Amino acid sequence: MPTSSVDTRLTGRSRAKATRRAVLLDAAAHLFAERGYNGVSIEDLGAAAGVSGPAVYRHFPGKPSVLAALLIGVSEELLHGGRSVAEQAVDPEPALRGLIAFQVDFALHNANVIRVQDRDLGALAPDDGHLVRSLQRTYVQLWVDQLARHLPAEDPALLRRRVHAVFGLINSTPHTTPRGRPASDLSSSQALLQEMAWAALTVTPRSLPSPPPDSAPGTPSTMKSRELPAEPIALPSAD
Repeated sequence: MPTSSVDTRLTGRSRAKATRRAVLLDAAAHLFAERGYNGVSIEDLGAAAGVSGPAVYRHFPGKPSVLAALLIGVSEELLHGGRSVAEQAVDPEPALRGLIAFQVDFALHNANVIRVQDRDLGALAPDDGHLVRSLQRTYVQLWVDQLARHLPAEDPALLRRRVHAVFGLINSTPHTTPRGRPASDLSSSQALLQEMAWAALTVTPRSLPSPPPDSAPGTPSTMKSRELPAEPIALPSAD
């Protein structure tokens, strides 16, 4: 059945709307990372995306929904992408190496998003914050499950510590890498990070104490370099 001109116009409008929404989210990531969520107005978002402030409301009810769409969206992308990587691998080692490459690529190309969640996660509405935490905990568990297959004799709590440490290593990159680095620099950083992450994930320590019996595996912390991370982008406080 041939496509009508009305259907074609609707499809074109839908694509244009999706493109504009993506541009707005990209602008939000840049501005929120640079100024902080509270330092950016709807008018600022519109100007950065090439539209008027009121035009932003055609895509989002308000600024809180922009932040929610940004952080929920990337959390869903990480989980879906991680699952795809794991499903395509037959053995745990290629699955883990694939997950490392996937996360390193995300961190190097989405530095603004990591900065935003690090600083502004608390600005989310409670339900949105809970969803982000849930998605990211599931993503973390995906890594832990693959590592358990690779190191079946190790204590599950220690496996989680390894995964946390690797996320801390990879996700610290946006905080130590100058913005606007050339692609060649990112490529060399990518290879280095992947090798360092694999070493950290699989190292055989001389002596590693067991966690205290009353510890709660999977309880996240905030994403600070001095703390043990529990989520891949940033690490919110436990609900």
